[in-house]
Amino acid sequence: MANSYLLGFDVGSSSVKASLVNADSGKCVASAFYPEKEAPIMAAKAGWAEQEPSSWWEYAKLSLKKIMSEAGATAEEIKAIGISYQMHGLVCVDKDLQVLRPSIIWCDSRAVPYGEKAFRELGAEQCLSHLLNSPGNFTAAKLAWVKENEPELYSKIYKVMLPGDYLAMRLSGVANTTVSGLSEGMFWDFKENQPAQFLLDYYGFDRSLIADIVPTFACQSEVCAEAAAELGLKAGTPITYRGGDQPNNALSLNVLNPGEIAATAGTSGVVYGVLGEVNYDRKSRVNTFAHVNHTADQTRLGVLLCINGTGILNAWVHRNVTPDISYAEMNNLAATAPIGSEGVTIIPFGNGAERVLENKEIGCSINGLNFNKHSKAHIVRAAQEGIVFSFCYGMEIMQQMGMDIRKIHAGKANMFLSPLFRNTLAGVSGATIELYDTDGSVGAAKGAGIGAGIYKDNNEAFATLEKLEVIEPVEADREAYKAAYETWKDTLNNKH
Repeated sequence: MANSYLLGFDVGSSSVKASLVNADSGKCVASAFYPEKEAPIMAAKAGWAEQEPSSWWEYAKLSLKKIMSEAGATAEEIKAIGISYQMHGLVCVDKDLQVLRPSIIWCDSRAVPYGEKAFRELGAEQCLSHLLNSPGNFTAAKLAWVKENEPELYSKIYKVMLPGDYLAMRLSGVANTTVSGLSEGMFWDFKENQPAQFLLDYYGFDRSLIADIVPTFACQSEVCAEAAAELGLKAGTPITYRGGDQPNNALSLNVLNPGEIAATAGTSGVVYGVLGEVNYDRKSRVNTFAHVNHTADQTRLGVLLCINGTGILNAWVHRNVTPDISYAEMNNLAATAPIGSEGVTIIPFGNGAERVLENKEIGCSINGLNFNKHSKAHIVRAAQEGIVFSFCYGMEIMQQMGMDIRKIHAGKANMFLSPLFRNTLAGVSGATIELYDTDGSVGAAKGAGIGAGIYKDNNEAFATLEKLEVIEPVEADREAYKAAYETWKDTLNNKH
């Protein structure tokens, strides 16, 4: 009996991952990623970061070949394709849909002055009330850099797109995009519910540069004969879902409703919450985009808080304070110090300017250290507490925007492997934490199942999502956690 599979791609800046999900069982049957070492990022000047879009295509092809072989799957068995991708990148193509220059990716900072100038000249009220963000260093500002610095190339641009739009274009031969994608590029006007004409006019962009808009969950296009021959897929296979990596991570954790939170804590940390009404932070300390299930009739916004100094601080402490023991042993050591680390606080912002601090760069600092009382355990615990407190600091901004945070979903990975980290986050926020086994390419495959109508809704698609652990706040410890957080906030406020 033939199987029915859903194919998901996740286009990251370090690799492209592909996963095959059995549509009936909901289980992932094969996954692979290329390259096995991190993909190169070109940096011709300081602050620049570029990648060749054609390399994403090659990595996708290699990953696909491996999972098809591993699963013993045939092209006819793939019923739909979904795509997750690194956000905020810029891909420019000409009338023949040929790429004109390397993609300026998310971590490239050359466009910062262009976004800041637009914010200043258009005004904070205009930008925030329509775009929900400052134009910042997003895709529109990157295109403004190209227009000013590469005018001859700019004149050849037929369409601009995001990395996920590019992969869909290579699969189908059709250029299109989504509202969610346009919003992350600062091309979407939430007041007018259409592309942001005022920003296009300001930068002098012709509206025709915006690709056709398709729904996030729907038959967006179909695999063309040329791509089918190159990849070993069936021509006509529908592409039915597309989402940026953070909205897609939230989808992967079944976070789609107001008040639900998806969190990750790798090298940097992200808290992504769903808001059910149009709102924004007046100081632009968090970013707000259309979530994957946002429509004109149903407001679903993804509020994204990014903290640069999370896992990188924990790794620094491990390397420099406890180099002779494992991470698990380090977590056990930290747990021997009491909540609040007996007055030691660590401000974790040692990995560049932080948006949550209005782009100030205040560095990392250890405070309240007493040589007669404190040990390694206090420093290790204070580092993990400091990371949690930075999350909570950002979550307070979300609450001020109207978000009622009761549940946090996360993958059981990175900092969420630490019981101390999890308990502190539950203790300070009062939220229940649920840990799951999932990843972005699997989420994209299930998104494809929703878009193709194979699943009637997200609950059916994620019915088999494996919940690994639930952490409830311990009421007896809540006051101690809150007191430690207030001490940390006092220390932070004295720093900036």
